[in-house]
Amino acid sequence: MNTDVAALRSRLPEGLIERQPLLWLNPGYDPQADGGTSHLDPALAEVRFARCAGLLRQVFPELQASAGRLISPLVPIPRFRDGMAPSGPAGVWLLKRDDALPVAGSVKARGGFHEVLSLAERIGAEAGVLGDETDRRVLAGPQARAVLGRHTLAVGSTGNLGLGIGLIGAGLGLRAVVHMSADAKEWKKQRLRDRGIEVVEHPGDYAAAVEAGRAIAQADPLMHFVDDERSEALFLGYAAAAHELQEQLRAVGRPVDADHPLFVYLPCGVGGAPGGILYGLKRLFGRHVHGFFVEPTASPCMLVQLACGIERPVSVYDVGLDNRTEADGLAVGLASPLAAPLMASLLSGVFTVDEAIFYADAWRLEELEGIYVEPSAATGLRGPLQVLDTPQGRAYLQRQHLEARMDGATHLVWSTGGALVPEDIRQSFRERGRRLAGAV
Repeated sequence: MNTDVAALRSRLPEGLIERQPLLWLNPGYDPQADGGTSHLDPALAEVRFARCAGLLRQVFPELQASAGRLISPLVPIPRFRDGMAPSGPAGVWLLKRDDALPVAGSVKARGGFHEVLSLAERIGAEAGVLGDETDRRVLAGPQARAVLGRHTLAVGSTGNLGLGIGLIGAGLGLRAVVHMSADAKEWKKQRLRDRGIEVVEHPGDYAAAVEAGRAIAQADPLMHFVDDERSEALFLGYAAAAHELQEQLRAVGRPVDADHPLFVYLPCGVGGAPGGILYGLKRLFGRHVHGFFVEPTASPCMLVQLACGIERPVSVYDVGLDNRTEADGLAVGLASPLAAPLMASLLSGVFTVDEAIFYADAWRLEELEGIYVEPSAATGLRGPLQVLDTPQGRAYLQRQHLEARMDGATHLVWSTGGALVPEDIRQSFRERGRRLAGAV
């Protein structure tokens, strides 16, 4: 082992390199930090979504019932909570069901819709078909669609972002190309192709596909690359989910304050989606929201980056991990250079899970609550146990003076995808989860 690898490994929690599930507490977490010093303002996305609601309602029949708003259900999961048998005060457990988001069926729709709308508005304005006060429904008209049809959306994706961008872009008349690693799930590639979305396969992992797609797009002035690693438009689209959640918590009588802390558990791939959501929540609730990311044991890219410092990029490969996981949506070797610096002070911690746990928990969730999510979207389901029933979690509660307030706590697990998984693949996931449930 060279000295650089040894130096990086010395900063990591014990057991990480051996792929042991664990909870890591972020030493840089600042309870007073709320993201307010950043130039990124979620209100920009909220205003754009409101301005384009009529357009979205017209283009996507799935959004008729919500008047063009992109909303997912917030549901209690008491039977799952009781099945996990947490010790001590467990609070209320809720599931934020972005697996049921209309059109794209995953959390990626939030960032994808915002980025595509931002692009469509810019193209329409440059072509002279859209002014500041123009009703955005004009973008669904023949003149605007003729202009938009000359442009291409490109994205690097393991599947869900590609589906989201492709479906949303196609609805507005844009062409879509998705760059994927050759070992990405075949059913996801086929689902993209079945929707008329071009798939370009590349050797290497997700990061290699992103880099190849970015280079191709840079050579074509009519091609826009949706950069999951660096896009502020994507990030703000995710951040806008915070106000939606605030409204839903109010509707079910769950305050967020000193006596009612909110714990949020977010699956993390490159970090843009969970980073944006937590950033938005911190802007609203400040020190009363506690955010934890969850990553596969083979791919803890955000944990590695934050533990090793944000001064330079550090990937899971740099410390000797292989980034090979069945949770392909989370199979990312290097954290977002946009999200990671923001998370350095906003993120409470990261916990890691292995395949047996999240396959089994996806099966349990469906058995107990009748809710299907894809296995990678089930990775956060043990988040409350990490906080309530581990030495690290209890140390966090003690450090934040929360031990006496856990009766009033809300534990919110963010479910990130599953609606577009074909039934035969769902059944194979169920069977694997059922086999593993007795062991974890």
